Amino acid sequence: MVTHSRFDSAMSSSPFEGGVPLPPHRYKSFSSRAQYQMVVAAVRKLQESGFYWSTVSGKEASALLSTEPSGTFLVRDSSDHHHFFTLSVKTTTGTKNLRIQCDSCSFFLQTDSQSEQTVPRFDCVLKLIHHYMPSAAMGTPSKIQAVGGSGSAADGSAYFIYSGGEKIPLELLRPLASSMSSLQHLCRKTLNGHIDVSTKRDQLPHPLQEFLQDYDAPI
Repeated sequence: MVTHSRFDSAMSSSPFEGGVPLPPHRYKSFSSRAQYQMVVAAVRKLQESGFYWSTVSGKEASALLSTEPSGTFLVRDSSDHHHFFTLSVKTTTGTKNLRIQCDSCSFFLQTDSQSEQTVPRFDCVLKLIHHYMPSAAMGTPSKIQAVGGSGSAADGSAYFIYSGGEKIPLELLRPLASSMSSLQHLCRKTLNGHIDVSTKRDQLPHPLQEFLQDYDAPI
């Protein structure tokens, strides 16, 4: 589990205030306050997502996904001190672990020396994941936009995993639940998938707008 105490130790020499829990077992320095706030927001949303497995290892993630169909995935803390999160996904050739990289203002999937593709960047881990999920699997059009770049599943451009000499297309179909979601949260995800944020959300009661904003993804 993510704890306050270890993060407080990591932040003891940091210029940023507020002991907010982050992945505890690796202490990565922040390049800016904006990056710190972005990572904190990502942790909060992941903890509500129901498919954040915190400190499970790569070996444990493989075991969890071993009996699941291809396209099942989870998010966990990275065991590499250079990164915060890892995306573990079951493919036709086994479980693959993809680092979610982070710069001063965005999250993006790791790039491979064999690939020339430009990966899109997002200000939220949930937006990154949703980008690589086919719209048909969600039952709704994809409205989440990247910070920059191109290559969405919707426009026919795929992200490929290069592993063991293989080139495997990334396919995210279903998150592996780590906890039971409340009815409120399930309703919120449904609303997020059907309401056009730019034109209709402001018509909702203010408390409901805030509730949706706290978790603004349909997954």
